[in-house]
Amino acid sequence: MEWVIAVSAVGSMREAIHPGHLVIPDQFIDRTRQRVSTFFEDITVHVTFADPVCGVLAQALYQAASDTGATAHFGGTYLCIEGPQFSTRAESRLYRQWGVDIIGMTNMPEARLAREAELCYATLALATDYDCWHASAADVDIGAILAMLQRNVQLAQEIITRTVPHLQGARTCPCSTALQAAIITDRAMMPAAVQERLGLLIDRYLT
Repeated sequence: MEWVIAVSAVGSMREAIHPGHLVIPDQFIDRTRQRVSTFFEDITVHVTFADPVCGVLAQALYQAASDTGATAHFGGTYLCIEGPQFSTRAESRLYRQWGVDIIGMTNMPEARLAREAELCYATLALATDYDCWHASAADVDIGAILAMLQRNVQLAQEIITRTVPHLQGARTCPCSTALQAAIITDRAMMPAAVQERLGLLIDRYLT
């Protein structure tokens, strides 16, 4: 596996992203607190994460979404909160001031772990509601979210089906070599058990 497409239900933080629209974000803000966010707890590894989404995969997703006739927005910032509770109204208004475009409870630390594993990662986000900031829309409700998701399941499947044929051949994006200059700990200092546990990820850079 080299490509990861995440399908995520999100709240819209912008008027222009209506419930039912699709978003392919290119940035994340991580507000999670209790999730393991790295494979490398025993050695020092610093991967570049300035652009957390694979540009090649994101563009293929956007093209596939556009080809279905759906309204899709390319780019934008996904704010990932811990959950499982939804935001307070004050939090929702604050996040809008940060300039985020969508809000959800998944994708982080997924995107971080995918980069550490040198996987290409992108998100197909399905806007289901306006969170609780919108004055004229109902507050976010799990029933409404599930109903909107159900309507979009077939669309998401079609988009993924259209995307896959564009993901052929050798990868040339930076995701595929994210660890190349990121491993700081000298191999001689790595315990054998750690090398074995992380072998799938780091072996090719330690030989």
